[in-house]
Amino acid sequence: MRVALLFGGVSAERDVSVASAAQVMAALRELGHRVEAFDIAKGRLSPADAERVMRAKVAPAPPDPVRPPTTVVAPRLVEELLGVDVVFLALHGGAGEDGVVQAILGSAGLPYTGSRHLASAVAMDKDIAKRLLSTSGIPTPEWVLLRPNDDLDDLPFDSPVIVKPNAQGSSIGLTLVKDREDLSEAVRAARRRDADVLIERFVPGREFVVGVLDGRALAVGEIRMEGQEIFDYEAKYQVGGALEIFPADIPAALDDELRSLAVRAHESLRLGSYSRVDFRADDNGGIWCLEANTLPGMTATSLFPQSAQAAGIPFPELCERICLLAARS
Repeated sequence: MRVALLFGGVSAERDVSVASAAQVMAALRELGHRVEAFDIAKGRLSPADAERVMRAKVAPAPPDPVRPPTTVVAPRLVEELLGVDVVFLALHGGAGEDGVVQAILGSAGLPYTGSRHLASAVAMDKDIAKRLLSTSGIPTPEWVLLRPNDDLDDLPFDSPVIVKPNAQGSSIGLTLVKDREDLSEAVRAARRRDADVLIERFVPGREFVVGVLDGRALAVGEIRMEGQEIFDYEAKYQVGGALEIFPADIPAALDDELRSLAVRAHESLRLGSYSRVDFRADDNGGIWCLEANTLPGMTATSLFPQSAQAAGIPFPELCERICLLAARS
């Protein structure tokens, strides 16, 4: 199979994208597939340039926000991609995960991995996604959305709260606010990443993730953090940031409920061949869906591949299955 590996770009999650691409490329080549590297903002990379770029590590913090570029897709990218069997999207955040790239590829008739453009856009917009989850009867923490000109009035729920950009991933720009006096600063920090800001009731308790592949829930994983309460950017991508347990050591009833809710969330957002759904379980037995990720991290130690591995699907096979599902869709 001839695979175009699309990664990089200009989003705040570029480092994560590069890390995913490096391991996906190695895994697919191990199985004998022909894999070519494409930086979404530059186009086709030479083998030497691809090797150099993919040596980079994920930085301890995301880059500072900059003015959005006028072009997020290389002008000749679609032309360079014509003829491949499938485009593997190793993109995260920004224009890589919000449906823009998906719409461009779809209009050119190019098969690509992940969800279609509308589902990608809906899932990236946290406010819209939470509305759909609620309509489908899937519990999600109470929230309010602040538009650019909205004032910060009284919240309909008490502190602590989570403040985050409405359309961003990897917990970038996210703040746990325990004191009302710190709320304005947290909103300002989130607005450096997105004009729209989501304020959500914080759910203390345990954090779980569930991978969904081809309509089936994979293994439940638990995220345990030492010395902190949220699974932030540093905890996700730095060694020792969190303990990730797959499969989670939980009662069968809780495992079944989390897996069922993950599939329901995936279907309610009309996602594609795979996703990762994140949950919190409170001390009273309540389960709350935080969000669904349409292009979750794809290093061998990322959460979605760990969920697959615990379900009996090795990383190279997972990458191949994702490609085959895209090629058949």
